[in-house]
Formats: sequence, C-alpha cells, structure tokens
Amino acid sequence: MILIVTGIGSLIHVYSTAYMHEERDAEYARYFSYLNLFATFMLVLVLGANFLVLFVGWEGVGLCSYLLIGFWYQKKSASDAGKKAFIVNRIGDFAFVLGVLLTF
Repeated sequence: MILIVTGIGSLIHVYSTAYMHEERDAEYARYFSYLNLFATFMLVLVLGANFLVLFVGWEGVGLCSYLLIGFWYQKKSASDAGKKAFIVNRIGDFAFVLGVLLTF
C-alpha cells in the first residue's frame, strides 16, 4: 500500500505542477502544502498500527479533502462543494467511530 500511495501521489504532484504553473506563488505554495499534507495523512492512514493512528489519518485525509476541494474558495461552486465534502466526511466519521466501538 505504501508503494501505491506514494506512486499515485507522485503522479498527482507531477500533474499538478503543469496544472498550477500559471498561478501566483502564494496560491501555488498553498496548493502544494495541502497536497503534501494529504499525501502525509494518507500514509498515516495506511501505516496506522492501531485504531487511534488510523483515525488520525482518516481525519487528516478528510480535512485535506475539504481544503483541496474548496481550494478555489472565491468560486461559489468550489466553496459549496467543499462544504458538501465536509458534511459527507462527518457522516463517514460517525460511521467509522461506530464501527470501531462495535469492534470492541
């Protein structure tokens, strides 16, 4: 799984450099900060040895999804999509916690 996460993450980073090459430096840096944070939390999620670490990775991936989906926050459609992703992630978080509690 580590190879899959890092391999696909690397391909996304390469694609993103071409996609974002005309943006201002601040937006470029913010985008890649979010993208690197997403890849980091995805690795935490995959490498989690217990439910606590797994949950931290899960929450981090959810946060980064919200940040990346709503990256162009000036556009109403992107802002609305970010809010929708946040709500869907909260539902998933509830189901995740419920599943962990039912495991014990």
